[in-house]
Amino acid sequence: MVTLHPKYIFEKKERKAVLLPIFDWERIMDELEELDDIRAYDEAKSGSQESIPFQQAVCEIQEGYGE
Repeated sequence: MVTLHPKYIFEKKERKAVLLPIFDWERIMDELEELDDIRAYDEAKSGSQESIPFQQAVCEIQEGYGE
């Protein structure tokens, strides 16, 4: 869990915005990117796609770059 150090901006006694130190913001962004990767992995694993050998995938990628 990420520990945050927020400061709030109030308007009429209601919180309207949050200020975070840049270090906290960067940690949040890192966590979100990792979460995106996990979701993409989970989605790929749940699909019914046929798997191919790693070396074949590398060759197909390299052939695509040669176009």
